[in-house]
Amino acid sequence: MAGAAALVIAFVLGSLPWSFWVGRWNGVDIRRHGSGNLGATNVYRVLGWRWGVLALLLDVAKGTAAVAVARVIASGPAAGSIPAAAGLAAVAGHMFTPFVGFRGGKGVATGLGVFLGLAPLAGLLGFLVWGATLAFTGWVSVSSAVAAIVLPLFVVATRDSLGARYPWVLGLALVTVPLILFRHRSNWKRVAQGREQKVWEKRQETPEGRKE
Repeated sequence: MAGAAALVIAFVLGSLPWSFWVGRWNGVDIRRHGSGNLGATNVYRVLGWRWGVLALLLDVAKGTAAVAVARVIASGPAAGSIPAAAGLAAVAGHMFTPFVGFRGGKGVATGLGVFLGLAPLAGLLGFLVWGATLAFTGWVSVSSAVAAIVLPLFVVATRDSLGARYPWVLGLALVTVPLILFRHRSNWKRVAQGREQKVWEKRQETPEGRKE
């Protein structure tokens, strides 16, 4: 029962659509502007960097909070598995939030928050790779993919700090890779066509009919 409660709480926390709400605070439906994606990058492009950073921090925080709650609830043999499962539930909640018709973001910021809660050093290293790749390419999608791909390697490299959580955290990292890649599938088409925008390029058009 405790494990089930942790998963439900994690999903609800992950489901909080901060990007949508930040847009509403500014009188904007973020789904109808920019890329239409419910993520911090789109908030940044539509509303500016201050609101984008706020959305990013809130999405990271809900991932970390979901893991923190699970670690408080879980005990004994479940102390390793339940927080990792809660992390996956939080990412799933972000991607498929019931608050906005089960349409959500791509899970990168919330995933970062999850790994900062589960494996802080691996999560930090992944974030640094994301930042370095973004500075080099200017593409958030490519930076997110690269960070996701190398994250399992960082989990392995820092396994001594994880103790009994290690196999569960590694499993979560391996599951996260295809999820992130799949959620960015529309970006790969634009990259191949040379239409993927750099992070500093703002886009204001209404994404009518666009499928993410």
